[in-house]
Amino acid sequence: MDKLSALIFDVDGTLADTERDGHRVAFNRAFEESGLDWYWDQARYGELLRVTGGKERIRLYLAEAHPDLLRAPDIEARIRALHGAKTRHYLALLEAGAIPLRPGVRRLLQEARAAGLRLAIATTTTPENVTTLLRTALGADGLQWFEVIAAGDIVSAKKPAPDIFHLALSELGLAPAACLALEDSANGLRAALGAGLPTVVTTNGYTRDQDFSGAVAVLNGFGEPDAPVTVQAGTPPASGHVDVASLKTWHQEAQGPARAP
Repeated sequence: MDKLSALIFDVDGTLADTERDGHRVAFNRAFEESGLDWYWDQARYGELLRVTGGKERIRLYLAEAHPDLLRAPDIEARIRALHGAKTRHYLALLEAGAIPLRPGVRRLLQEARAAGLRLAIATTTTPENVTTLLRTALGADGLQWFEVIAAGDIVSAKKPAPDIFHLALSELGLAPAACLALEDSANGLRAALGAGLPTVVTTNGYTRDQDFSGAVAVLNGFGEPDAPVTVQAGTPPASGHVDVASLKTWHQEAQGPARAP
């Protein structure tokens, strides 16, 4: 049976609740700045989250609301420019401290490091978004907490394709069975399972009703000692919150019962 050696985290919705009050707000600021009358309310943005990647969400929105614009000869350049403006606004929100980590994340990362677990990130958001979040939320050395950061357009297919997880595993030099993925969405879960990774899901307001079949555990967050989690599926953590002991339990359960020598 493989020993748990590394944790591979998604970012948006997993490490921090970035979607509703981060990316969505930044998109709307970019639209207004560009003179567009588009506005994504919370419900509409939730619908657009069925695809991963900011540029992909703009294309989906255009296909649904402004299909004629998709035929414009310069549309790809315009999408890239809009996404660039959105990233600028998003980074400003991070710098202002407007997007904190989810409860329990800092504690769990510290416990994992103390236990000798290696940390990695596998996300479709841009590398600058990741590094700025880690710096503003964890401090100047936050980036060094993670051995591998696989982010953005460095793979050919985004989640739910498993490509970004394959890349993270390759850079870690580990087999999937030696790792545990932590995700928040059905697309992220599909990507992790596609790479052979046992996966724990911590849901948020946008994802709590999605299909998480195949996850080793599904909870409503990471929790804290004074704020226990609610468990949708899997073995409840003995401590009431997600800690290294519970991660090791779920990792062991994902491999099946131990065989006698």
